[in-house]
Amino acid sequence: MGPLSHVEHREKAPQSVRCFVLTISDTRTEETDTSGRAIMELLTAAGHVVAGRTIVKDEPDLVRGTVERQLATPDVQAIITTGGTGITSRDTTYEVMNALLHKRLDGFGELFRMLSYEQIGPSAMMSRACAGLVAGHIVISLPGSEAAVRLAMEKLVIPELGHLVQQATR
Repeated sequence: MGPLSHVEHREKAPQSVRCFVLTISDTRTEETDTSGRAIMELLTAAGHVVAGRTIVKDEPDLVRGTVERQLATPDVQAIITTGGTGITSRDTTYEVMNALLHKRLDGFGELFRMLSYEQIGPSAMMSRACAGLVAGHIVISLPGSEAAVRLAMEKLVIPELGHLVQQATR
């Protein structure tokens, strides 16, 4: 029998993934975190489980420590972050994630910026959304904008999340 096609891989992928949602912001609170809430709602609606959620300031040590704690949690299969992916002096998520990733999924950022360009034009180039693998876990970093989060979740993350986890744990 030959190698599995992407369709067969998807069929063998878990239908439900346990995710941790991390909002990275100096200003958002649980009440004002529409992006984190959107991630949670979209994951739940798609049959995934939100194992936890928190908000941390855009400080590299706080972000890294929070991600590392979740990587050590056996029931978390994917970590999805929102915020800190821009180019301002306070945006540090990309640098933290880039240092943590064992394998980068360059296509994720490329596809996200392509989709974003269709909606917002050339300013899409300022997004440093990224994804990859750390110790068998999927880590996805999305912008802080709720519209950007919904775009990424609906077009990229939700359709492939089970497949990503299935491949990451092989």
